[in-house]
Amino acid sequence: MILKAVFERFAQKTPITVMTRALLEYALGTDALNALFDQHARQQYAHKLLFSSLVDLMALVVCRMQPSPCAAYELMKEDLRTSLSAVYDKLNGIEDNVTASLVRHVGCRLSSVIEKLDGQLPPLVPGYRTKIIDGKHLNATEHRLAVLRDVKAAPLPGQALVVLDPSLMLAIDMFPCQDGWAQERSLFSQVLESVTKKDLWIADRNFCTVGFLCGILLRQGFFCIRQHENFPVASSSEFQSCGRCRTGEVFEQAVTFRGEDGTSTTIRRIVVRLDKLTTDGDTEIGILTNVPAHDADAVKVAELYLERWTIERLFQTLTETLDGERPSLGYPAAALFAYAIALVSYNVAATLRATLRATFGHERVEAEVSWYYVANDLRFNYGGMDVALDEEIWAPFHTMSAGELAVKLKDYAINVQLSSFKRHRRGPKRPQPPRTKYADMPHVSTARLLALRRV
Repeated sequence: MILKAVFERFAQKTPITVMTRALLEYALGTDALNALFDQHARQQYAHKLLFSSLVDLMALVVCRMQPSPCAAYELMKEDLRTSLSAVYDKLNGIEDNVTASLVRHVGCRLSSVIEKLDGQLPPLVPGYRTKIIDGKHLNATEHRLAVLRDVKAAPLPGQALVVLDPSLMLAIDMFPCQDGWAQERSLFSQVLESVTKKDLWIADRNFCTVGFLCGILLRQGFFCIRQHENFPVASSSEFQSCGRCRTGEVFEQAVTFRGEDGTSTTIRRIVVRLDKLTTDGDTEIGILTNVPAHDADAVKVAELYLERWTIERLFQTLTETLDGERPSLGYPAAALFAYAIALVSYNVAATLRATLRATFGHERVEAEVSWYYVANDLRFNYGGMDVALDEEIWAPFHTMSAGELAVKLKDYAINVQLSSFKRHRRGPKRPQPPRTKYADMPHVSTARLLALRRV
């Protein structure tokens, strides 16, 4: 009874923290994670250190609750009952398919919760499941490994293709690659295996290859992909003016290209003649699509391509709020696993966001809530709640259905005071003036400069 009373107090006073822990317990249940490892691991095995324990340890680091894997180990070593070197050995050897399966598992689990919450955003094109894909090269690491000690160049620990569902705002898939120099196109065969009927893939021009487009068509999928300058067009019709979108005038034409087997395929090409040059100096962009015009006209396709930047905001969130690219993790397997944990953490936050949308309304939550303050509240309260509540209080969340968890989350969300997480919008940035004063001096005194300004 006492434990339940303490839990209820946390649910009333710090509902964000309780909701986050409930989602973590549901999405990252110990038995499910260990079963996932047993199913997908080919070389590693679970002896003394369970995969679920490694996920818990890295989650503390990625969510910035602990400054390093070593510090997280010191906090958890009584439960881990293994050495720090064993933890690093396991971390450095995590296989790519295990890392990818973790992101898919969590994305699938939380998709069901968001649907039960009725917290989805409206579909970009009704009748299609939109998927936005982009690549991310992980930041360079420190030169800690022996093979890097005498290397001057920045060591890249790997890259990943990430798939975002913009309706659920979840990262539903990840395709890791340990070779930081490899082309994104080397992973296309893996991506095509995940394409299903009525998928609508949005991507930048790096994904515009004959093989990738034909692969999507073969699986009865759809695409909205910016045309690469080297994409071979066999024939094209006259341009038809179609109006304007947010970024310029829109035109459409039919184009034909030949597949790898020589067969001809006709698709739509939407051209936007831009009001402003792109950062690369382009005056127009071409977008290739096979979505029928009755489902998305030319202007709609042009606007649809702009949604590609949604995944860039995901990458920005991982950089600013989470710590998924740790410079100390030099081994590619460890670096990619940490990035996967960051995606999993992002998905938990996205489900929390969907809960607030379902409770308070989409417009209000998106306009008023600062996710920086939400993350700060979580970091401040999570440790204290973890000390105050025993593990047994969280056990029911492991076996709840998605519908049961959705009901609980809504009950907790009612206690959230949105005013505590209010977004403070800053004004426009002032242009930085040229720094010409005291250019020949190594340093100046700020106090003296302030005093001179008052004179």
